[in-house]
Amino acid sequence: MSDVAFVSVSGLIEAYYGELRSYASRKLGNAAAAEDVVQEACLRFASAPGETIDNPRAWLYRVVGNLVIDQLRRERSFGHVVPQQPDDFEVADETVDLERQLVAKQRLALLAKAVEELPPRCRECFVLRRYDDLSQEEIANRMGISRNMVEKHLRQALIHCTARLREAD
Repeated sequence: MSDVAFVSVSGLIEAYYGELRSYASRKLGNAAAAEDVVQEACLRFASAPGETIDNPRAWLYRVVGNLVIDQLRRERSFGHVVPQQPDDFEVADETVDLERQLVAKQRLALLAKAVEELPPRCRECFVLRRYDDLSQEEIANRMGISRNMVEKHLRQALIHCTARLREAD
């Protein structure tokens, strides 16, 4: 991957991150959920395999909009489980696609290595958000930093990890 592509991807994420977060927050009414949605959209954007995106801003808004709808559906259906009869279940194909499994393991190893390469405070912030599922406010309090600094650390981690994944593609 060229440095130009990395700069453009990271630059685009930097440019639209705040407005996407505001958009998702308005739709969801939950800043933490909005942050997750935007991070997921940025990860999808950065790891779009060889896809040429003519209008990145519109593409990101579309992905964020779809993720917001998915999140709202999950929230609505949470706790409203409809019991099903055993005959209603479809039997899944149990054949294992070993190639896909291997690729997934390799990408996971690359991501783990990328996380290890992060500066210590940035890595701690990323781990608290993505693995411990803490809100930005909780991370800021735990680490003794501002919420703005938490956002900067998360953005830096996102850009670094997506760049490492793109290099492997």
